[in-house]
Amino acid sequence: MYLLGYDVGSSSIKASLIEADGGTLVSAATSPDKELEMSAPEPGWAEQDPENWWSHVVKATRQIVSEADIDTNDIKAIGISYQMHGLVLVDGDQQPLRPSIIWCDGRAVDIGQKAFEELGEEYCLDHFLNSPGNFTASKLKWVKENEPDLYNRAVKFMLPGDYIAMKMTGNISTTTSGLSEGIFWDFKSNGIATPLLDHYGISEDLIPEVHPNMGDHGKLSASAAEELGLSKGINIAYRAGDQPNNALSLNVLNPGEVASTAGTSGVIYGVTDEPLYDRQSRVNTFVHVNHGKDHPRYGVLLCVNGTGIQYSWLRNTLLDGRSYSYDEMNEMAGSVPIGAEGISVLPFGNGPERPLANKNLGGRINGIQFNRHKIGHVIRAAQEGIAFALNYGLQIMKEMGMDIETVRVGHTNMFLSPVFAEAFTNVTGKIVEMYNTDGSVGAAIGAGLGAGVYKKRSEAFAGLKKVKTQEPENELVKSYSAAYGRWHEELERAM
Repeated sequence: MYLLGYDVGSSSIKASLIEADGGTLVSAATSPDKELEMSAPEPGWAEQDPENWWSHVVKATRQIVSEADIDTNDIKAIGISYQMHGLVLVDGDQQPLRPSIIWCDGRAVDIGQKAFEELGEEYCLDHFLNSPGNFTASKLKWVKENEPDLYNRAVKFMLPGDYIAMKMTGNISTTTSGLSEGIFWDFKSNGIATPLLDHYGISEDLIPEVHPNMGDHGKLSASAAEELGLSKGINIAYRAGDQPNNALSLNVLNPGEVASTAGTSGVIYGVTDEPLYDRQSRVNTFVHVNHGKDHPRYGVLLCVNGTGIQYSWLRNTLLDGRSYSYDEMNEMAGSVPIGAEGISVLPFGNGPERPLANKNLGGRINGIQFNRHKIGHVIRAAQEGIAFALNYGLQIMKEMGMDIETVRVGHTNMFLSPVFAEAFTNVTGKIVEMYNTDGSVGAAIGAGLGAGVYKKRSEAFAGLKKVKTQEPENELVKSYSAAYGRWHEELERAM
C-alpha cells in the first residue's frame, strides 16, 4: 500500500511516493529541473500561471510512476501541500481567469492596511488574529477594484492547493486552515469572516465548499488519472499550506512544538492552543492542520520572504556563468570567519516583509571593501543575514509569549549548509533537530491520516528519523551575537 504526496511550491513541484507501512520513501521527483519563473508585470508584483503548476505536477508524477514500477491501484491516498496566500480565480469552466497573485506579491498592502484601520485594529486582531494585510482576501479586493470585468466573471476563488485539488477531482473546495491563511476566517464565530467580506464588497458565493484538512476531498477523476498516469478513484485526503504541512511532516502538532524551514522563504512555525497574536501583525496566527473545536490548535507563523530565493539569486545572477553548485558555495562561505569580516546582508528583496510591518526595503549588501572582500564573504554574509532575519522575528514571537527551546527542521534546503545551520543555532540559542523529511513526504503522511490508513499518530510517523542535532556553543554564541548586533544596526538604519 502506498501514499502519494505533492509539495506545490513557487520554485518547483516535488512529489514523493511512500510505503504506508513504515513510511519508507519509494520514489521522489522534482519538476522542473530549474526553478519556476515568477512574473513581475509591475514592481512589487509576483505572479505565476496555475496551469504551469499542473503541468509540472503531471511531469513529476509520471517520473515517479516510471521509476517506482508499482501497480498504481495500490496507491490509496493523495495529499497536497502548497505555497500559501496565493489567489487563483476561475470561471464556470474551471479555467483560470488570470495568473495567480502569489504569496510574495505586494500590491494589496495598502488595501489591507486601510481595512485594518477602518474595521478597527482591536476588532481585526480579536476576530481574525491578524491584520487583513497583504493576504488573499486583500488580493481579491485588489482584483475587484482594478480588474472588475474579470472579477465579475469569477465563479470561485481558490488558494494554489485548491486549484491542484480541483484539477485532480473536478470539484472546487478549500479548507478551514486555508481560509484562515487568506483572512477569510473569523476565530470568534468559528466561521467565515463575513464582516471583512462585507467591508470589501465580496460575495460569500465566491468561497468554495469547505473541508477539514484531513478527510474526504474527492476522488481522482478518470481524465486527471489519465494525464498523471495513475489509477482513477484514488482518495484526495489531505491539503494544507506549505508551512502547516512542514510542521506536520516533522510531527509538530501539539502546543510547544516548533518547526522551521528555509526554502524560498524562511519560516519559524510554533503550535499553540491559545489564539495568540502580534499587535502589529508582524507574526501571524492561522488554523493548524489538526485544529478542532474541542482541541484548538493554532500555528503562529514567522515568515521572511527573502531566504532561499536570495541564495539562488546570488548563484544565478551575481555568479552568472561561474557554474558554482550550492555545495561549492557553502564551502566558500565556510572559508570566511563569522561576521564575514564586516559585511552585512539584509535579505529583504522579495516583496513586503511582515516582520518589518510590511515594509519593502529591498535586499542590501553593506560594508564591502574592494581590496579585502571576495565572493565567499558575500555568500557567508548572505547566509548569516537569513539566520539573523529569522532571529529578529523570533524575538517578536518571544514578546507574544512563545517559549521556544527546540526547533525541528527537515535536513534540506538552507539547513544543508553547515554555515547556515551553525549561524541559526547559535544566534537564536535554540537546539536544532534535523529529520529525514520534506514537504511532499509530509503531504503523503497527511493523506494517510486523512484516509484513515493510519489509526495512530505513531504509525504515521514511524519513518521519521532524526539525522542530526545541533546545539549552541558558548564561544560561537558570543561571536554570532556580536555579528547579529552589527546586522541589527544596519537594519535599524535601513528602517
